[in-house]
Amino acid sequence: MEYNDQPNQPQPESKPDKKGKRKWLVPLLLGIIIGGILVLLINPDFLQKENAEQISPADKGEINGSASNNNGLEQPLQVDVSTQLTDIIEQVTPAVVGITNLQQNVSWGADADGIEAGTGSGVIYKVEGGETYIVTNHHVIEDADAVEVIMYDETHLEAEIIGSDLFTDLAVLKMDSRDEDMAMEIGTSENLKVGEPAVAVGNPLGAYLSSTVTQGVISGMERTIPMDFNFDGQPDWQAEVIQTDAAINPGNSGGALVNLYGQLIGINSMKINEEAVEGIGFAIPIDSAIPVIEELEENGEVIRPYLGVEIYSIEELPQYEWRNTLQLPVEVEGGVYVWSVENLSPADQAGIQQYDVIVALDGEPVHNTIDLRKILYEEKEVGESVTVDFYRDGELHQEEMELEMQ
Repeated sequence: MEYNDQPNQPQPESKPDKKGKRKWLVPLLLGIIIGGILVLLINPDFLQKENAEQISPADKGEINGSASNNNGLEQPLQVDVSTQLTDIIEQVTPAVVGITNLQQNVSWGADADGIEAGTGSGVIYKVEGGETYIVTNHHVIEDADAVEVIMYDETHLEAEIIGSDLFTDLAVLKMDSRDEDMAMEIGTSENLKVGEPAVAVGNPLGAYLSSTVTQGVISGMERTIPMDFNFDGQPDWQAEVIQTDAAINPGNSGGALVNLYGQLIGINSMKINEEAVEGIGFAIPIDSAIPVIEELEENGEVIRPYLGVEIYSIEELPQYEWRNTLQLPVEVEGGVYVWSVENLSPADQAGIQQYDVIVALDGEPVHNTIDLRKILYEEKEVGESVTVDFYRDGELHQEEMELEMQ
């Protein structure tokens, strides 16, 4: 038996096959990549959900526009809603006042307090020399024995009527100034465009709804609205106004129509008061109002030339009266007939008689009373001479007269 003195030598292990390892690693990586792509294709919100789950509850509350208190209850965040419009309203509202028409009841005696005959609105347009000037509508203060002004801070003050004008429906008031009185900035109505935003400020239905604000747009420019002053069913004048859909209600009369710069562009005057009509209100353009306001300040009235005749449109008469009573030729299609002539007036001195039919002034056709007044009031001056064309007994005559103050 032979013995081997050498210790047993360990047999070398077989080395791993590197090429074999690479064979299964590459497919694994490819599988992971392809699987990830498939997940994203099937569910594109997967990563967003993962990120959302990492947000704490407090963070979620802030994202949703609210914050949690210690009890875990969500509290709404404070939001600043101030805009250009709210800033403008805050700026102009103190210049809009309430107007109360006080009239004396004759049966009560001279010492009795006046009763409230109507309410409206007004606009402070000037603070100067210790006096505050307010413009409003003529119909707001018509026949008033006294006028009370309700300021923005609800202070009641007495104001003096400087003057008013029926045809433009404007009136000017004056009172002693206070330190807090402020005037509204005057704008222009010349460049207004249809669709432009507009804001009406006034006291609809009385002082308890003072400083009411309504918003709309300029709906139309240079609208002509017939005015019937004596309620005989026939128009006596045509007012040229701005149309707006900003709500104008009883009590808004005399208030402000302003643009988005906080400038006064019109004096609210009227609305169409019919059940089937909604959103049609009118304002006197500020460019037309300013000359009248200045004249009322200076003279207490608007001085206009006049002829001294009481006239009516022949369109109010039946056609047979045109031929039989007035004896007008067939070619005459319009005019005004004279009902009476004021003694010593320009018409009287020119020989105008009852039933004469005036058809032209200085060559401009006159079809109705509005045409005649427009020519006189807007184109002629006191002291100016005017040529009158008129029919008498079927024949055309022409006379010249010098216009006098109304």
